[in-house]
Amino acid sequence: MRFTERRERFRAILEGHACVHPASVFDPVSARIADDLGFETGMFAGSVASLTMLGAPDHIVITMSEFADQCRRICRAGELPLMVDADHCYGNALNVMRTVEELETGGVCGMSIEDTVLPMEYGRPRETRFTSIEEGAGKMKAALEARRDTGLAIVGRTSAMWKSSIEDAVARIKAYEECGVDAIFLVGVKTKEQLEAAADAVNLPLIIGGAGPEIMDLDYLSARRVRICLQGHQPIAAGYQAVYETMKALRAGTAPKDLKGLPSAELTSAVKRNADYERWIDEFLGGQ
Repeated sequence: MRFTERRERFRAILEGHACVHPASVFDPVSARIADDLGFETGMFAGSVASLTMLGAPDHIVITMSEFADQCRRICRAGELPLMVDADHCYGNALNVMRTVEELETGGVCGMSIEDTVLPMEYGRPRETRFTSIEEGAGKMKAALEARRDTGLAIVGRTSAMWKSSIEDAVARIKAYEECGVDAIFLVGVKTKEQLEAAADAVNLPLIIGGAGPEIMDLDYLSARRVRICLQGHQPIAAGYQAVYETMKALRAGTAPKDLKGLPSAELTSAVKRNADYERWIDEFLGGQ
């Protein structure tokens, strides 16, 4: 697979001067659609992975191998540079190393590692707690040690700006910068005060998710070194709504020919890369 070129394109986003919105992708077809539409990068989130593979909420009930396998399927389907949310990397620093190995060989371009205590703890099932800064830094160092292709971006992630305090978040991202990570991922930045505190604290590119409306302006974000800003994960939600409506109509007796919202033959052919397969049939199976 041609991972080097797409990792270079992802690095160009981080090292550039403009903020982009990634496409939220969840499978090979959604990634191909994003690529065909011209998205600069795709994002495969842990919450989306849980929904895609298990039909489950984001409670870290998927395994690392399940997540890595889906990343591999997405990456092999096209050339879209893929950023992924690797959660806590499914354990301690040694688990981080294994996760990096699997995701790197799977073709991802960037992966975030967060400092939330996961999965939920007994007796504290809905309480957000963070690892110590030292443990978080150890995970970042382990990820960098495990990486073989320096084109793969290792991203330190924290939601401390949202769930703890500006001071705690700043201390964490400064520590992760010192470890040598390539970017910082901040979840739940709601205000300009929060974002500007982060931008002033580190010199790294920033990625943000769950941003508040006060800061959702691409020019403003670009000027604060934000290079990727997530908008949410509407595509998969729209997908299961469409499946629900289609099945409901069929169950109610609607004839297939009368269904609404079905893709055109041209779109179906495009997302399957039908033209490529027809060419390969002619070239390699004596189709002509």
